[in-house]
Amino acid sequence: MRKLITIASIFFIIFLLGCNDAKITFGNVNYFPLNDGSEWETVTPESLGWNTAEVPDLYSFLEDSDTRAFIVLKEGKIVFEQYWGTNFDNGGAFTQESRWFWASAGKTLTASLVGIAESKGLLTVSDKTSDHLGIGWTSLPPEKENLVTIKNNLTMTTGFRTDVNLNCYTPNCFRYRVDEGRQWFYHTGTATVLKNVIENVSGLSYNAFTDQRLESVIGMNGEWIEEDSKNIYWSTGRDAARFGLLLSAKGVWRGNNVISGSYVNRMTTTSQNINESYGYLTWLNGKSSIVYPGLQTITLSPLSTNAPEDTYAALGNDGQIIAVVPSENIVVVRFGDGPSQGQISVNYFNDLWEKINAVTNTN
Repeated sequence: MRKLITIASIFFIIFLLGCNDAKITFGNVNYFPLNDGSEWETVTPESLGWNTAEVPDLYSFLEDSDTRAFIVLKEGKIVFEQYWGTNFDNGGAFTQESRWFWASAGKTLTASLVGIAESKGLLTVSDKTSDHLGIGWTSLPPEKENLVTIKNNLTMTTGFRTDVNLNCYTPNCFRYRVDEGRQWFYHTGTATVLKNVIENVSGLSYNAFTDQRLESVIGMNGEWIEEDSKNIYWSTGRDAARFGLLLSAKGVWRGNNVISGSYVNRMTTTSQNINESYGYLTWLNGKSSIVYPGLQTITLSPLSTNAPEDTYAALGNDGQIIAVVPSENIVVVRFGDGPSQGQISVNYFNDLWEKINAVTNTN
């Protein structure tokens, strides 16, 4: 009898390990902070064997590049947390409570919300976008508009023209160039319009859906704000760190399946056959080629030569960064001004990782 129970137990464990979305996980060493913000455990870089002699150089680099917030998590615990400069609200010192804009890093949050909606049965990414926005959400002929799916919106493969206001998400800004899937182009409006999809399928405002389905579960307290045809997310650095930690845990927070683990896998792997370095509104490192925002040409290089190969990231203008490194169980958040090197500040991302590597290198 004991032998039969043991065999049954082994098969049960194998079954759970084979389920991407199983709530029970084995060997999960992540720490999750409480949702009320009362505490967040820390770990010292010395205890990790990191090179603390390089920390002043890292901090100098961050301060010189007008960084406001910088956080590094290891297995969910805070290793570094530093703030510089002033905040927008009152001109006072930028602190743990100060909010900053995510810029295009908010696209990755949008992708996560689509995944939550899919898990609730409100949509699937293979749906025609017009199924949830109605005919006429673009200026395309109906037969061409009906080719576009939510997945095309998530992967920047709608085929729309590029000589328009790329932040706009009204029909006049969505014009036919080629059929969906035949080009990759970084068109912010095609991601922003997913806000309308979420609102239509859920019956909630975008902020309400974000709060009820994600923020309230993991302790975030941000807000979407409309600015000049753009829908921009604002939050504290710690809110961003919580989001990064959620992704690093495959969508699970304290046993709650906030985002399907299989969906997080789709988000963070190559999503189409043109830009290897792009998932669902998420940038991927370690690929052999990349298509940069504003371009349609393929460059034979990874997103970053300095970041670990398995890094994936939410990236935005002026160096907004929420990066996850699964192999090292690290989350890095950087908010601030400064780089202005295009819509995702690729060079800055690479330079920052050079400084981080100097600290985390244990050889």
